[in-house]
Amino acid sequence: MNPLLQDFNTAPFSKISNDDYIPAIKKGIEIAKAEIQEIVDNTDTPTFENTTVALDFTGSKLGRITSIFFNLNSAETNDEIQKIAQEVSPWLSEFSNDITLNEALFAKVKTVYDTKDSLNLTKEQAMLLDKQYKGFARNGANLKEEDKTKLREIDAQLSKLSLKFGENVLAETNAFELHLTNEEDVAGLPESAKEAAKEIAKSKNKEGYIFTLDYPSYIPFLTYADNRELRKKMAIAAGKKAFQDNEFNNEEIVLEIVNLRQKRANLLGYKTHAHFVLEERMAETPEKVIEFSNNLLKKAKPAALKEFENLENFAKKLDGIEKLQKWDGAYYSEKLKKELFDLDQEALKPYFKLENVIDGVFEIANRLYDLKFEEVFNIDKYHEDVKTYNVTDTEGNFIAVFYADFHPRKGKRNGAWMTSYKSQQIKDGINERPHVSIVCNFTKPTATKPSLLTFNEVTTLFHEFGHALHGMLANTTYNSLSGTSVSWDFVELPSQVLENWCFEKEALELFAKHYETGEVIPMKYVEKIKESASFHEGMQTLRQLSFGLLDMKWHSEDPSKITSIKEFENDAFAETKLYPDVAENAMSTAFSHIFQGGYSAGYYSYKWAEVLDADAFEYFLEEGIFNKEVATKFKENVLSKGGTEKPMELYKRFRGKEPKPDALLKRAGLL
Repeated sequence: MNPLLQDFNTAPFSKISNDDYIPAIKKGIEIAKAEIQEIVDNTDTPTFENTTVALDFTGSKLGRITSIFFNLNSAETNDEIQKIAQEVSPWLSEFSNDITLNEALFAKVKTVYDTKDSLNLTKEQAMLLDKQYKGFARNGANLKEEDKTKLREIDAQLSKLSLKFGENVLAETNAFELHLTNEEDVAGLPESAKEAAKEIAKSKNKEGYIFTLDYPSYIPFLTYADNRELRKKMAIAAGKKAFQDNEFNNEEIVLEIVNLRQKRANLLGYKTHAHFVLEERMAETPEKVIEFSNNLLKKAKPAALKEFENLENFAKKLDGIEKLQKWDGAYYSEKLKKELFDLDQEALKPYFKLENVIDGVFEIANRLYDLKFEEVFNIDKYHEDVKTYNVTDTEGNFIAVFYADFHPRKGKRNGAWMTSYKSQQIKDGINERPHVSIVCNFTKPTATKPSLLTFNEVTTLFHEFGHALHGMLANTTYNSLSGTSVSWDFVELPSQVLENWCFEKEALELFAKHYETGEVIPMKYVEKIKESASFHEGMQTLRQLSFGLLDMKWHSEDPSKITSIKEFENDAFAETKLYPDVAENAMSTAFSHIFQGGYSAGYYSYKWAEVLDADAFEYFLEEGIFNKEVATKFKENVLSKGGTEKPMELYKRFRGKEPKPDALLKRAGLL
């Protein structure tokens, strides 16, 4: 029996073999099609219940199967899984088109939609109906037959191309290693980075040290290695991922993706892909996003240029460097930061043992939202590194299952993300609770040391856990509006706001304890963490804005005339450029957020959400960071509400007013 087709509560990872996926996905599609056919064949007059609600509950079996499959394709993949992904992705985009282009089904949805004013719907019901109708209209339901066929072809191509894009980036990441056997080549690197590099070498039966393009290996190397030539080698290798003359080159793929997206938008009656995407976001239009970005750019650029000049002078004074290059930035920033704040990232790490940070984030969630986390060992998992927890409230009511997967390995993509294996919904009077997971890439424990996090990794863990809270505290009726199913430029608010607790003495005292002595992190460090938080904020802001503006340039103009990715990028980066260009590097060919993840025409949302999060956290600061009343307002109006109302309405109900960028500019020291 195929375990994926049985009824299961938590995902039955250990029972699944790769051979199960294709038949299970085929069958899942079949079941979902039958559920939809039932709605279509119903001869009763279409109503909110028999059409809108019924449609929202279809495909749950398929959803659970594909969530397991695609989550593993990111966190524990292999050649076989990647092959299966290439095979099933077009089926799934075809199936989703089968729904949105099903005329009989759309006619029913439209009948209900056209009578919505007389139906006396709650806000959540109205939102479901609106979202459903737009889901059809925005995916071609109003198109002529031949255009529907074109749309299907475009969608099938796009799903294959974005998978291929991601596979190429992963292959290029895995293909590079810097193998060093000479002690002076690793001068400057902290013990922890050297020890991790030794373990990698040992795992490949080699002497010495191996550094890779995985972040826990790459970032310390660029930040601390004294050997400038080797830093250059690493930086250039990272910058030319999928931009080399080999089988993994993504240049053609990028051009194909942007042109197909443009064609798709035009087909649906939109000027560009960005106009299409942003219609359903808080930002609404590309013009608004570009104006928002340029306003921040105006405020950040003078600060960034000044910071860059100071950094260049510092490198010149220290080492006679005439021209600061990209592979010098992190290295000299770290040295300057140490000189200015006497803050050594390595000296902080002993206070951030992974297990303590996890306990800390749990304790903060408990104080704010009355949640309790208990590690359990009877839940199936896909790798021994994964930790599993039962989440309850203080009354003992079951809230969620929580998975956490913290360390890098060969089959896991870089970065950090939150995902879910089962979403929350209320069905047949039962509140089905969610199964939520976070995946990160933190240094593994070694023979002599536990996993000790950099402060940056601590904020990453808090960030992903903020997303997880959004998933776990979901409390809506309909699955498609639950948890993180909110407009994309609102989804980063819960994650980014939680990062703020990492900078507060009251929160740090709960978990930042020396892993050997148990001593609480000295307050002088906390003050320095806070002081240094806005260090080089001008440059950081410029960097984020440059990514967002590149994304908008790809997607808010007609891309059909673009022939050179490199020239196009240089043009897009003109206003935000600080370092000299590196001819053999490109950003877009490995810009997975916009060509593989869901951030196309949406990268600006990180900055957008920062405005929201700074404004929201200011409220906590005014009332106390563990203030129950403010926390409850945030939980009730933001974390539990998912996409049941317009995000600005939810935000204003929590905050009492619209957000202003002042709190962000103040926090960043840019006012």
